[in-house]
Amino acid sequence: MLEKMDEFQTLTSGKPEKANPKLTALNVELLQIEAEIEKLIDTLTGANATLLAYTNDKIEQLDTRRQTLIKAIADISADAVSPEHMKRISGHLQNWDNADFEDRRLVADGLISKIYATSESMRIEWKI
Repeated sequence: MLEKMDEFQTLTSGKPEKANPKLTALNVELLQIEAEIEKLIDTLTGANATLLAYTNDKIEQLDTRRQTLIKAIADISADAVSPEHMKRISGHLQNWDNADFEDRRLVADGLISKIYATSESMRIEWKI
């Protein structure tokens, strides 16, 4: 992990991190869907069985889209590692031998996206 951090530090340009437009768009859509769900729930007071059925179907559709957006936002956010987060990770790596399990787990979570392991090989997919 120290080697990977050294690689990362030599690749950084020192420019401030820009907002991810895709992440922003997903967050805006998520807020709109959540507002629409709330609006539908508010209209349920005094609704008859037919209206309840239609509203329930619409809320299920919106909730499915909401769950998809939450996953996409989480995936994009997991792939993005801020310079501030790198500084914290770097501090833990410098003191790796004395770091407790939770600190080591946080470092691994901050640097590693996925680990593919078989009995013959291991491959790490890095976030940086």
